[in-house]
Amino acid sequence: MRALVQRVTRASVTIDGERVAEIGKGLLVFVGVATEDTEADVDYLVKKVSQLRIFDDQNGVMNLDVRQVEGEVLVVSQFTLQAATRKGNRPSYIHAAGEAVAVPLYESFKSKLAAVMGKEIPCGRFGADMKVELINDGPVTIWLDSVQ
Repeated sequence: MRALVQRVTRASVTIDGERVAEIGKGLLVFVGVATEDTEADVDYLVKKVSQLRIFDDQNGVMNLDVRQVEGEVLVVSQFTLQAATRKGNRPSYIHAAGEAVAVPLYESFKSKLAAVMGKEIPCGRFGADMKVELINDGPVTIWLDSVQ
C-alpha cells in the first residue's frame, strides 16, 4: 500500500463540476492499494500518516503532526501510485488491486484514520474522474510505502 502525503494550506476534490470534498490546513493523502495488501498495511499507513511530523513548531522546525496543529486530512484513491515504470514508457498497473481488494482496504484506511483523528475524513470517490486542487505548503511531499 502506498500513500503520497502533501502538506497543504488547502485542498479540494471536484467530480463532474461538483466540489465533493475540501479541507483547509492539513494533509492531502493519495492512497494506492496493491494486490497483496492487507489490513496490516492499512494499520501501518494510518499510524504513519497520523504521526508524521511535518508541521512547524514554534521554532520553525518540522516537529508536529497533523493532530497537534489541529489540521484536517483529505483522502483520495489513486491506483496510479502502483504504476510499474521500470520497463518501457507506458506504465503498467498490474500490481494495482482491483475493486474487490482495493475498495475494502481504502474504506478501512479512511475509517481507521477518522478514528485516530477523532473526526470525519473528507474524501474523493473511488474510481471517479476527479479534479484535485491543492496548495502544497512548503512544498512538503512525502512518499510512504507499507512494504519495507
